[in-house]
Amino acid sequence: MTGTTTRPVVAGVDASPTALAAMRWAAAESVRRDTTLRLLHACVFEDGRPRAHDDSELLLEHVHRFLHRAAEVAREQAPGVRVETQVRLGLAVDLLLAESADAALVVLGSHGLGGLRGALIGSVALRVAAGASCPVVVVPEHRPTRTGPIVVGLDPSSSSEQGLRFALEEATAMRARVLVVHAWHTGDGLAEQRELEAHLADWARKYPALEITAQALRARSPARALLAAAPEARLIVVGTRGRGPVAGGVLGSTGNTLLAHAPCPVAVVH
Repeated sequence: MTGTTTRPVVAGVDASPTALAAMRWAAAESVRRDTTLRLLHACVFEDGRPRAHDDSELLLEHVHRFLHRAAEVAREQAPGVRVETQVRLGLAVDLLLAESADAALVVLGSHGLGGLRGALIGSVALRVAAGASCPVVVVPEHRPTRTGPIVVGLDPSSSSEQGLRFALEEATAMRARVLVVHAWHTGDGLAEQRELEAHLADWARKYPALEITAQALRARSPARALLAAAPEARLIVVGTRGRGPVAGGVLGSTGNTLLAHAPCPVAVVH
């Protein structure tokens, strides 16, 4: 990922701890991709309309101050990152889905301000991950530094190549190992392992500098297999078979489980 990448990395930000953690991850990713980090804040007024002039100006002044400080934090996290900020009027889901059409990546915290207390994953993260036109990375608030592999789920019999390609590109940029996991629950384990290794042979030739390991695990839940395969994973990548509807889009059970329970960032690749 070099200067040939011109589309920005878009981070949805508010003052929540998870949004700030996501912004830091997005800043480092922008430097790896040699592209701009765009910080987007969605501003919604009461009843969808601006309030009294003074109230509106005070709110916007506060938002701009917050974004200025957020940009400073991003530069501290990733020296040299190019940052631009945007304040847009509208719902966060709608704005982020629109931004995803021209973004290289959308990065979000697992929860934002105003989220349902006790919910495992915020509705904005779920709906954007389900409906975005580009890959989406969801970052948990409590994200310890991890040096393990990038873990990607793969079913050799289905079209999950985009997720694998994304994982290999990320691993190249991060100089990380790659663990490709295939979950199976019926059949012969040795045959599954051989099929997975054969499927990865061409990819290994395309990325000779990467350490790529294949692991076929017997498990009824692909998500649980991915979580168990590498507890020190720095990123988990999962593919989907297309986008959900713009309003109320949902992922499958694998994506939902990973976004709710993974202790590391999760990338959803359509």
